[in-house]
Amino acid sequence: MFRDGVSELNDRAKRTEWFLEDRFGLFIHWGLYAIPARGEWVRSFEKISNQEYQPYFEEFNPTHYNPKEWAKLAKAAGQKYAVLTTKHHDGFCLFDSQLTDYKSTNTPAKRDLVREYVEAFREEGLKIGFYYSIIDWYHEDYPAYGDRQHPMRDHEDFKNKTVDFDRYLEYMHGQVKELLTNYGKIDVMWFDFSYDDMTGEKWKATKLINMIRGLQPEIIIDNRLGGNIMSANPEVYAGDFYSPEQIIPPQGILNEAGEQVPWEACITLNDHWGYHAKDKNYKSAKQVIRTLVECVSKNGNLLLNVGPDAKGIIPKESIDILAEVGQWMDRNGASIYGCKAADLPKPEWGRYTQKGNTLYAHVYDRGIGPIYFAGLKDRIKKARLLADGSELHVSTPWMAERYSDESGAFITLSGARLPDDNDTVIELELYE
Repeated sequence: MFRDGVSELNDRAKRTEWFLEDRFGLFIHWGLYAIPARGEWVRSFEKISNQEYQPYFEEFNPTHYNPKEWAKLAKAAGQKYAVLTTKHHDGFCLFDSQLTDYKSTNTPAKRDLVREYVEAFREEGLKIGFYYSIIDWYHEDYPAYGDRQHPMRDHEDFKNKTVDFDRYLEYMHGQVKELLTNYGKIDVMWFDFSYDDMTGEKWKATKLINMIRGLQPEIIIDNRLGGNIMSANPEVYAGDFYSPEQIIPPQGILNEAGEQVPWEACITLNDHWGYHAKDKNYKSAKQVIRTLVECVSKNGNLLLNVGPDAKGIIPKESIDILAEVGQWMDRNGASIYGCKAADLPKPEWGRYTQKGNTLYAHVYDRGIGPIYFAGLKDRIKKARLLADGSELHVSTPWMAERYSDESGAFITLSGARLPDDNDTVIELELYE
């Protein structure tokens, strides 16, 4: 049935309502690559063959995997949804697929790890997301020689190997159908990724999307099957949200018509997605909080990644960061959930987020003297410190009466330091 671009965009707006409300999610990269512990791309970077990689499959046994703990961690951090790698580029499946033997139920783990994840996170009231790589370095019908990513890209034994890509697509589509049939309602389908000529209809993307919509009409899908989500009339497979990686778009994301496009920045806590034993370059809780605020101030979401180790344990550094972020969110979450960009320019001392007639001032720089709010004179009905609800007074100090912008307002914070160095949030109720 034909649907015009306006209908598709209206459907997308309805599907993404919860997404734009929740704003903060947990990404989980986990698989066999946790055993070599050199990152999720270890097979490609080190050109490891299926045979050389096989010992990791034969020993995979995450005895400490407890998704209930993961779910409680995410909830305490203020995250509202999660996305788990059901299958990464190495082709290994964390779910009990009937289309392959290369799955967790055939390892010493003997468990459907995806099912346990779904049940645990759903129990905590978190929305469920599935990451699925449309790339597959294990499948015999996925092109290897000459491919930009494949571990065997320049191995002579693969030069004249015949592959049946349609058979691979049947397998890939079949696994997506399994994921969206066997685990109840799924909220996010996060595909990864198109490149070179491996994009769009190369994946039979329209057929795939139509199947997905038939199985899970309300699911939201990222933009990595291909297409142009920035078009005013995007392809059916262009996705519901844009997924910038390891970067926050300078101006947010707008389509060709200048309209907002839902987007979500996926960001690692250190420098790798999958577990890397030697990577201790962790971001601080302050960086994470301010990154989340930046995303929301530009109408975006943050999907923050953790990489559990081979035993199924999330690194302590990640746990500690999420705990501190959660403490801030517990007090200041109102400035994140359901908020969007403000109708004001970025202030010199931090950022704004807004929900209706409530403006949230995220103050990063204490500076000297009162905090100046350009353009808000006589517009502020009430000012409170969001973390504890304490009253703040709006007034123009005598020393500023003669030379300040007549349209500005001032709020004085006591002391030489901010109440919260991570991000002090002032809640401003504006007149209608």
